[in-house]
Amino acid sequence: MSSQEFVVLNVGGVRFVTRASTLQQFPESRLARMLNDDDREFKLVKGEFFVDRDGTLFSYIMDFLRTLQVSLPTDFSDYQRLQREAEFYGLYPLADLLNQEHLLKPKLEILEVRFSLQEMQAFFRIFGSCSTTVEMLAEQITLFTGQQLGQSWNSPFPTQKPLVPHPLERPSHHDMVLRCGSDYIGDQFVTRYVSIKPDNRKLINGTNVLGLLLDTLLKDGFHLISTRTVSSEEKVECYTFERMKRPAGLALAVHQTPGKSGALGATRTQAQKGK
Repeated sequence: MSSQEFVVLNVGGVRFVTRASTLQQFPESRLARMLNDDDREFKLVKGEFFVDRDGTLFSYIMDFLRTLQVSLPTDFSDYQRLQREAEFYGLYPLADLLNQEHLLKPKLEILEVRFSLQEMQAFFRIFGSCSTTVEMLAEQITLFTGQQLGQSWNSPFPTQKPLVPHPLERPSHHDMVLRCGSDYIGDQFVTRYVSIKPDNRKLINGTNVLGLLLDTLLKDGFHLISTRTVSSEEKVECYTFERMKRPAGLALAVHQTPGKSGALGATRTQAQKGK
């Protein structure tokens, strides 16, 4: 069979259409031998190869053959069953990767927002278990400061200097500190604004900033799991979020070794971050 021809498989009642070359990625597998009528498990019925196996799990096997990567949904749990299917089809490199279940499982990510409202200022401290998420959030947030000039003979009314952007305070890779509102520094009246992308507003009110920050986290897939008062005297409130997310680098790729039919080596697609 030409490697350019299309093949139709019926796996447990679910139809798949692919190229023969895709099924021949691993010459020693049963799928490759099937094309040469070398496996009795696969019956050719009305132009379709039929096999009495799980069609839903076979969709992940097809994805692996097309991409040479293992990338499963965050809610996937049938690792052992999928490994058993991979062994049935003779895709032992895939079975070996699935055996590293601890690398493929999604991680629970926790993020905490502490908020304190004091007189004319609001203070925020954000802590995240994943430093990559904190870094991405820090890139979305910009602080601006502006100073109000006093009155003079030439200008009887106070004037506002242009707003100046400032970097966030980053005590560590896992947290950041910011504040907004108004304050007197010496004889100057200083205002601090917060902007969170993609929203273009520059907000000075702490409650408004908190609302926009929480909304941003919810849109990013976080779920609010608890709110509590950390310090009633200092009026510090704590909002705790969580989400299930596969960290970067947990999708495993395999690459054929040149000159060796079916010889494979497993590699990480990229270095794991945020730990």
